[in-house]
Amino acid sequence: MKANVGSIDRLLRIIAGLIIAIIGVIFDSWWGLIGIIPLATGLFRFCPLYFPLKISTTEKDE
Repeated sequence: MKANVGSIDRLLRIIAGLIIAIIGVIFDSWWGLIGIIPLATGLFRFCPLYFPLKISTTEKDE
């Protein structure tokens, strides 16, 4: 898996994933598990939806 998530995209995904997961815990809802998706794609720096669309937010030197 080649990284296709850049630094700013990565930071936004991690923050959004944490916020969604925390809100899910606060409201005792299973919907908080959806926060795992942006969190995981931010941590692994790979988005499976970017791959078939040939999108990459990484800079050339990364």
